[in-house]
Amino acid sequence: MSALSNAAGRIAGGAAGEFEAVFHQHYERVARTIARMVQDPARAEELAVEVFWKLWRKPAVLSGEVGGWLYRSAVRAALYELRREARRATYHRLFPFLGTPSTPEESHAANEEREHVRRVLTSMSARHAELLLLRGEGLSYQAIAEALGLNPASVGTLLSRAQRVFRKEYLKRYGRP
Repeated sequence: MSALSNAAGRIAGGAAGEFEAVFHQHYERVARTIARMVQDPARAEELAVEVFWKLWRKPAVLSGEVGGWLYRSAVRAALYELRREARRATYHRLFPFLGTPSTPEESHAANEEREHVRRVLTSMSARHAELLLLRGEGLSYQAIAEALGLNPASVGTLLSRAQRVFRKEYLKRYGRP
C-alpha cells in the first residue's frame, strides 16, 4: 500500500484529528528542541515538519507513547543535520574552491581548481566518480547505496577507495592537494 493511500485511509479513519491534536500539542517544543541543537530556527522548523511527517506515516505510534517518540526522533533529526553540516564543512575545507571567491584572482583560481577536479573525476571510473559526487552532495551511505544499487555496508569502503584514487590521480596530475 502506498504512503498516499495509507494517508487517505487514516484521514477517513479519523486519525487526522488525533494527529492534528498531537501536532498542536508538541510542534513548538519539538522545533525548539531541534533549534537548540542546530542553532538555526528556520532549519529547525523544517526538520520538525519532517519529524511529524514520519509520525504521520507511522500511525501505530499515535496509539503509544507519542511524546517520547517525537522527541527521540527530533534529537535524531538534529544530530543527523549536525553530522551533515560537519561533512559539508569538511568538504569545503578540503575543496576550498566550493566557497564563493571575493576577488578576481580568487575567482580565477577557483575556476582553475574546479577544472582540475573535473578532469580528475572524468579520468576515474564512473563508479568512483559517482560515489564521490553523491557523497559531496551530502547523501547518506544508505541513500548512496540505493542510488547506485550497492550494499549499504560496502559504501564506506567503496568511498574510501574512491577518495584514494582521486587523491592519487590529482597528485599525479597537479602535484599538490
